[in-house]
Amino acid sequence: MSLPPTPGVSTPTPRLHWMDRLRQFWQRVSEGRQIDDLWSQFVADARSSYGFYDRDVDWEEIHKLSPWRRPLHVARQFFWALLLKMSPARRVLLLIAFVMLAMSLFNSETRFEVVAVMLFVLLLSLELADKVTMKRDLEIAREIQTWLVPSQPPEVLGANIAFATRPQNSVAGDYYDAFYPNPEDGEKLMVVIADVAGKSVPAALLMATLQASLRTIAGENAPLADLVARLNRYACAHSLNGLRFTTAVLSEYNPASRRLTYVNAGHNAPILRRANGTLETLEVGGLPLGIRLDHSYETASLQLKPGDALIFFTDGVVEAFNESGEEFGNERWLTAIRNLPDWDSQQTLQFLMKRVDEFVGATRQADDITCLVFRSK
Repeated sequence: MSLPPTPGVSTPTPRLHWMDRLRQFWQRVSEGRQIDDLWSQFVADARSSYGFYDRDVDWEEIHKLSPWRRPLHVARQFFWALLLKMSPARRVLLLIAFVMLAMSLFNSETRFEVVAVMLFVLLLSLELADKVTMKRDLEIAREIQTWLVPSQPPEVLGANIAFATRPQNSVAGDYYDAFYPNPEDGEKLMVVIADVAGKSVPAALLMATLQASLRTIAGENAPLADLVARLNRYACAHSLNGLRFTTAVLSEYNPASRRLTYVNAGHNAPILRRANGTLETLEVGGLPLGIRLDHSYETASLQLKPGDALIFFTDGVVEAFNESGEEFGNERWLTAIRNLPDWDSQQTLQFLMKRVDEFVGATRQADDITCLVFRSK
């Protein structure tokens, strides 16, 4: 039997109940993240948004103005950059909300703050609805895109492969692949990495067409030089006069002879780290695909030996930057490759990506990042 409460003494139960509800509310809003993590995310979002609107600001013209006039012109251009991203109807609503807010601030007899706030909330809800709808569509596109690249590396005699990709948005313009054009004989393994100029949906669509073309031509047992020439002709037909070009490294590996033949079409040169620690780069090839229709591509071959590691990557790796705006760069990447332990491809990949992650920190990714490791045993 419970005792009645003592007169004049308050029980702490309601306070604990209120604190529990507050804690649950904060847990739901923050998703359990720490303050430092939330602040880092906010800073990354703020920098990304600033860069998005900053592209519409005419800094050259602003720097011609006197220092005291610059802040007003910067604010005005940022405002126009924001306004013009909206539909005409939403622009009018935003302007009405600002006018009502200004009237309330400068004239005490007009009380339009509540209406202005309601208009701001309405605009926010409309923009969020668009974003959620777009995000759902992009997630579907991302799921479809994952079908176009291998989820697991193929089995390779005397070697192993690992790969990882991180889209800057939901979908990417980076492409990687490792497959046998004729699985029944296993005499030739195609290893490919490519990067379509641009980001997000347009680049992802061109990436899908590249994948389909590559798989079709490779299935016809076309020699590597002919394969690249045909891919270039197709890319030129869909490159918008060279604006949508594609950099790529396409290679054929013979497991029996351990010989790799490749073409580098304007891509970041893959790095071959020999078992003795020396580095070689795979640079032979030509222009990116889609630049010039009649371009002739060179092929080159090299012999892989046990313990060698071949690293394919896209420019998002070396161009990743930290919160100070400093790029990871080629030198840091080469240093990481020089210091590779004698591990398999998956551990090697994790080692390399960790070096990039440690440098970047919480800074939001600015480009698609893809890396493929081919390790000879």
